[in-house]
Amino acid sequence: MKLVRYGKPGREKPGLIDAAGKIRDLSEVVADIDAATLAPRVLARLAKIKPESLPTVRGAPRIGPCVANVGNFVAVGLNYADHAAESGMAIPKEPVLFIKPTNCIVGPNDDIVIPRGSEKTDWEVELGVVIGTRASYVSEKDALAHVAGYCAVNDVSERDYQHRRGGGQWTKGKGCPTFGPIGPWLVTKDEVPDPQNLSMWLDVNGERMQSGSTATMVFGVAKLVAEISQFMILEPGDVITTGTPPGVGDGKKPPRYLKAGDTVSLGVDGLGQQAQRVVAWSKSA
Repeated sequence: MKLVRYGKPGREKPGLIDAAGKIRDLSEVVADIDAATLAPRVLARLAKIKPESLPTVRGAPRIGPCVANVGNFVAVGLNYADHAAESGMAIPKEPVLFIKPTNCIVGPNDDIVIPRGSEKTDWEVELGVVIGTRASYVSEKDALAHVAGYCAVNDVSERDYQHRRGGGQWTKGKGCPTFGPIGPWLVTKDEVPDPQNLSMWLDVNGERMQSGSTATMVFGVAKLVAEISQFMILEPGDVITTGTPPGVGDGKKPPRYLKAGDTVSLGVDGLGQQAQRVVAWSKSA
């Protein structure tokens, strides 16, 4: 299934995508696409519904974040060897983990707001992993049983904040408002038989910047879920964003960064596409 949330910010409704790509309303079936809905028994019940039996959503509503009320937004750094190389950093021996605040999460096509005073706002296309059942001290062989599905993520980053402000504290450059577009869909894991074989891409103003595959991750999805669960409890609805392939602006020679008026588009194989407009910070943003 492809589960979606649509409508104005803070007032999104749950839906699913039918075979024709239309949104079908799930409001009479579940309250939202959240931790309760991601329980295996609920997903199994949704999978039995014939999409044509649900109301069609008319028009072209805004698409919201594909998961509501995310508790933990866990990110993985330097998880592609070639991205580590372009960043001038060693390939990690263990996953590099940091937290993105959940209030940076926005819809897949919402604006990216450049932080006040920023000159180094950057892009990162990533595979997102959505947790379906509580995971604590799980083994790598059992890890994928705790996954509900997958989504596309843009791990927007401010490189000066990330690397140079305060000696390099990554969360500083990862959690600014709008720095977490997720979606458009949450694709249940039955539709993604091999999360380590997904191509991904990102364009800025129509120019290809990133092109890669999850096949080249340093640590695969199962390893990441297992590893993270050794240090924290992963709850249903938590999102893990798993690292980016090479091609980020900070790695260009010379570096390139986002500016107001730019457009960013990206996609992950089978998980849909995002498209964001970049805008300058203002008091009303």
